[in-house]
Amino acid sequence: MFSNPDLYKFIFGRLTLDAIPYHEPILVVTFLGVALGGLALLGALTYFRVWGYLWTEWLTSIDHKKIGIMYVILALIMLLRGFSDALMMRLQQALAFNGSEGYLPPHHYDQVFTAHGVIMIFFVAMPFVTGLMNLVVPLQIGARDVSFPFLNNFSFWMTTAGAIVIMISLFIGEFAKTGWLAYPPLSGIAYSPDVGVDYYIWGLQVAGIGTTLSGINLVATIVKMRAPGMTFMKMPVFTWTSLCTNILIVASFPILTATLALLTLDRYAGTNFFTNDLGGNPMMYVNLIWIWGHPEVYILILPAFGVFSEVVATFSGKRLFGYASMVYATCVIMILSYLVWLHHFFTMGSGASVNSFFGITTMIISIPTGAKLFNWLFTMYRGRIRYDVPMLWTVGFMVTFTIGGMTGVMLAVPPADFVLHNSLFLIAHFHNVIIGGVLFGMFAGVNYWFPKAFGFKLDPFWGKMSFWFWQIGFWFAFMPLYILGLMGVTRRVSQFEDPSLQIWFIIAAFGAGLIAIGIACFLIQIAVSFMKREELRDHTGDPWNGRTLEWSTSSPPPNYNFAFTPIVYDHDAWWDMKNRGYTRPTEGFIPIHMPKNTGTGVILGALSIAFAFGMIWYIWWLAAITFVAMIAITIGHTFNYKRDFYIPADEVVKTEAERTKQLAGQV
Repeated sequence: MFSNPDLYKFIFGRLTLDAIPYHEPILVVTFLGVALGGLALLGALTYFRVWGYLWTEWLTSIDHKKIGIMYVILALIMLLRGFSDALMMRLQQALAFNGSEGYLPPHHYDQVFTAHGVIMIFFVAMPFVTGLMNLVVPLQIGARDVSFPFLNNFSFWMTTAGAIVIMISLFIGEFAKTGWLAYPPLSGIAYSPDVGVDYYIWGLQVAGIGTTLSGINLVATIVKMRAPGMTFMKMPVFTWTSLCTNILIVASFPILTATLALLTLDRYAGTNFFTNDLGGNPMMYVNLIWIWGHPEVYILILPAFGVFSEVVATFSGKRLFGYASMVYATCVIMILSYLVWLHHFFTMGSGASVNSFFGITTMIISIPTGAKLFNWLFTMYRGRIRYDVPMLWTVGFMVTFTIGGMTGVMLAVPPADFVLHNSLFLIAHFHNVIIGGVLFGMFAGVNYWFPKAFGFKLDPFWGKMSFWFWQIGFWFAFMPLYILGLMGVTRRVSQFEDPSLQIWFIIAAFGAGLIAIGIACFLIQIAVSFMKREELRDHTGDPWNGRTLEWSTSSPPPNYNFAFTPIVYDHDAWWDMKNRGYTRPTEGFIPIHMPKNTGTGVILGALSIAFAFGMIWYIWWLAAITFVAMIAITIGHTFNYKRDFYIPADEVVKTEAERTKQLAGQV
């Protein structure tokens, strides 16, 4: 049938049986495990007849709370994939001594460390952050949902589609071997003619659309949908950090989109934006990618700062110390994040004046960050501290992030950076701030707001087990890398000749193993909590005695969040309402207007996967059909006038009456 090569090329593009990595035993075993696990999951869902429930209540939901939960689930799934790459790298480096090549071929190792960086930043940290913001921000500002509920659903499915495109590269073709930022000329068609960089480009482009639209949505929500009385200086600190984060997303992610579009033109159309030929310049790519890339670091860390602010105030039993200075520090970090990107290439000949300017701005940005740390410490001072699981993650962050911040100031000194920039010292520093800051913050946030999402706490024993394995494992995994970096050991290397270095890599691999146990404990914590949910249920709706508005409604909240829009007088809104003896009314209800669920986001996400696959493998007919279909469905959705419904007043009365009874004993 396919004896005609032109016909085969038209139908399958450059996709052949050689793209299936059946000669790689690790990938074959992984594929079998994923396939068997997927079939078992599908079988269980079919056996228990939950497909209809999942479709109507979750997959097509436009409820910001359910979308936030799905973002967190996506982050946890991708954490398992991204961390498995980290374990593979640490094991390879611990074994590849004394003439041994280890168990990973160099081309496979290069794909692993690239995939690890891409997945952890774009598909673990970003969905974690976006999920918590989606879940909490509308509740904190007294809104019934985000400004554009359907757009929220669409953003989630585009992010998920990008993650699936990256995951497909594990079993069909290969992934990029360029590092997670894909610098040219290595990422150009001359040096990477395979599909790896194309998987990278289209996975990030698809996910980037979702992230950008989510940023626009949350900025509009915070600016336009706050409850009466909630001025900007009465917003909770987490809402402030979310606002600054999403302003950064709206400002920086279009730069990433444009940069990848130019790289795509270089690879597909033969342009020369990022080559030395015909007037191009690879350094322009480095400039553009870091103008996005360094604000991205603060996109990740600012929401974590907001989480720690909420947790410290709640578990110290005090108002947050220096609220105004926390707000100003957040805004200063947001602005300064655009004035430090060039410290990523101090060694590339920019000149002493440029290096000095960006070195100084990098040091200056540590000042508002340090101010936040002191505010948290002063909040704890003479407070009635309760070391519940969220507070443990917060205290662990304070210690860990302080070390990461100090090493960051070291790297801000251009002469020091000349020595350390391409060493394992930099790897240790980056993980110090991302793990110790972002991931610790996300675990604190999940433990803190889990009862708000599901109505019961997470099991404290397994939560503490997870925290201690993560904390101890982190120090074992990354302190040796600081030492190796100071010894001059370069990053991205899979084999070593000096046997005296091996002990440090073995210690680092041991630490990675402890972190793996910490992740397992977190998954056990979730499973045990669902099995013990009646025992862990808190009937007050406010298990932590929280201070901000999200705790003023039931746990979990109804799909309309608030039957009566609250009036805010203080940035500790719920604490203030309780002190005023506030109880909810039980009469005067009217029907509530809310949007209706829609499957359009799921369909557009699926079509995006097919479009990206067609572009990656040069299957032009598939790309063209799916692109036209996406445009048609998007236009068609704009004519859907039947997506709104009203919640009957008697349902609102019933829910609010039950909540009032709960509040009676608490207030």
